[in-house]
Amino acid sequence: MKLKTKLTLFNTISKLVIATIFVLLLPRLITRINQTYTDSKLLKQRDRMMQIVKNQGIKSYIQSDENAVGFYTPLKEDYVSLNIDSSFFNLDTIKNEKRILQGDTIEYRILSHNFRADNKKYLLEIAISVDTITETTRPIQNIAFQVLVAMILLTIMADQLYSNYVLKPLGQIIKTKLVGQKFPNFGSYEQVKTSTSDFQHLDLSIHKMIETIEGTFQKEREFISNASHELMTPISILQSKIENMFEREDIVDETKARLLEMQKILNRLKSITKTLLLISQIENEQFLKADNVSLSEMLQELYDEISIRLQDKNISYEAEVPENWRLVHVNKFLLFNLFFNLINNAIKYNKPDGAIIVIAARENNTFTVSITDTGIGIAEEDLPYIFNRFKKIRQSLQQDSFGLGLPIVKSIAAFHNIKIVVTSQKGQGSTFKLVFPPGAIETS
Repeated sequence: MKLKTKLTLFNTISKLVIATIFVLLLPRLITRINQTYTDSKLLKQRDRMMQIVKNQGIKSYIQSDENAVGFYTPLKEDYVSLNIDSSFFNLDTIKNEKRILQGDTIEYRILSHNFRADNKKYLLEIAISVDTITETTRPIQNIAFQVLVAMILLTIMADQLYSNYVLKPLGQIIKTKLVGQKFPNFGSYEQVKTSTSDFQHLDLSIHKMIETIEGTFQKEREFISNASHELMTPISILQSKIENMFEREDIVDETKARLLEMQKILNRLKSITKTLLLISQIENEQFLKADNVSLSEMLQELYDEISIRLQDKNISYEAEVPENWRLVHVNKFLLFNLFFNLINNAIKYNKPDGAIIVIAARENNTFTVSITDTGIGIAEEDLPYIFNRFKKIRQSLQQDSFGLGLPIVKSIAAFHNIKIVVTSQKGQGSTFKLVFPPGAIETS
């Protein structure tokens, strides 16, 4: 999962958690807000009543022959009452109480306040129906929820846009410095434009690391190439001298046997040197890709060359390749070597009376060629290392092999941008599937 996706997901989840908590607390908050507003309203009404009593006297509400007065709205949503108070307590409270008005029991939010006027003590009650207070709760909740959802969506969009903006340099670093490069040829360095110091440091650090890796690989290539060239001359000289010694009549049979062993060792060394030199030339891209060849014809040439080895082990060979498939913009010599090494390994590690099947197929817009054998297979723990030229797996150790066939295959495949997918089961065989890049194969 990409970093910006993780950040957006985290922001979304965190906002949803906050929104959930807010929604759960919303009824209590609104109830508290309504109650506070109601209490404030009751206190303002009390202050106005007391101001009127102060300015106009208590008689403006209660006549001399009255002990109480009250009035309320027709729907009994609120009321005000003024009574003579005989209690000894001073009241100034606001609380919920139930009152009976005209036979109806209604719960009110009641402000109770007693005061003295004209040498008498009075109790003022100002009340608002609790139902009236809660009537606004649901609409306010709906409005608050809608506003909250809108704000969350806007903040998520803002976070996504800002994350894309902030992390854009990181994406460019990954694309241009890592994913977009052909390892280990990285090309020239171009600084990624960013105002974030962390990304600037990362970009520069990756560049320095790449330079070190590229320099190391270049030194290795130069060493292999130079060493291979230098070794070929003394090997050829030694071979010539050994061949000349065979022609001498004074050489005894025991010496000839030792010379023959020496010649086999030199041939082995010469083969390894040529292979390393070929790999070095491929990786240094010293070959042209200008050939246009028929896949079926090339595989037929290969079969003609290895048919004797197939007969020796009684291995059946079957190729299902369309006649009209042509490899374009390739190097025929290298591709012939690629298929030769794969099929040669299929023979070498196959069982007597086994089989080799070559199948060319088109999968959507991708062309593939699979080489399947019924051989000894490759152990699962060895699969990651089969293309490593510096690690010889157990199958190679059991055979008279240099362990360089598959590294050559890997180098040639990389040179042609061919992907290799290997599946194998111990004791049952292996399949090497070549996935060709778009445009590498044409059908006509």
